[in-house]
Amino acid sequence: MDEIFIKKVRAAAVAGWWTVLIAYCILLIQWFAYLLIIPRQPAVMLCLWGEDVTWPEIRTIWLWAMVAYKLGLAMLIFVVIWLTLWARKLTK
Repeated sequence: MDEIFIKKVRAAAVAGWWTVLIAYCILLIQWFAYLLIIPRQPAVMLCLWGEDVTWPEIRTIWLWAMVAYKLGLAMLIFVVIWLTLWARKLTK
């Protein structure tokens, strides 16, 4: 196999793992923000979201956004695992 192609696949796998790490850190920061904001229910959040939004709606939207983000992260992890395994197989 072409050595340049193998290096590119390996570099894509490494970049993918760094992306997963950063995305997971963003997820953790978002979760801590959720734990800080939702119990306190500051009035500023209602101003940021709009006039007719209630706290149960904010909680529901926030949780569904976390679910969508986690599903996207799971798909990214599957792709990165596949890239890693493919890079290993190419070197053999």
